[in-house]
Amino acid sequence: MPTARGTFEVVMGGDPPFLEQDGLTLNRSFVHKEFAGDMAGTSEAQMLAAFTATPGSAGYVAIEHFTGSVAGKQGSFVMQHSGVMSQGDAQLSVTIVPDSGAGELAGISGTMEIDNDEGGHSYVLHYEIA
Repeated sequence: MPTARGTFEVVMGGDPPFLEQDGLTLNRSFVHKEFAGDMAGTSEAQMLAAFTATPGSAGYVAIEHFTGSVAGKQGSFVMQHSGVMSQGDAQLSVTIVPDSGAGELAGISGTMEIDNDEGGHSYVLHYEIA
């Protein structure tokens, strides 16, 4: 399976929390990313997150629309995120939504790994194009 690797920058904005109760905070954020490397382009996402009273425990879901190129092929596709952190132990799943690819990225499928080291973000996209 081919891989695309690189980095991305994140700009977040959002609304005030829509629920703060029993030590929980629920909010919605808007996320803009700039990708560099084998996957070059931009994305827009909406994220819902839940933060608990326990430090390092939270969860989020997001839908992200990417526009740009993967290994030189131009187009767009959608990724679905699901992440959970239990007292700092993180589990993240990012999957390309089936049949969401357009342009030269029509038929793309796969998953993405995201690493957040010392404030910088990097990715590895494992993908196939049918």
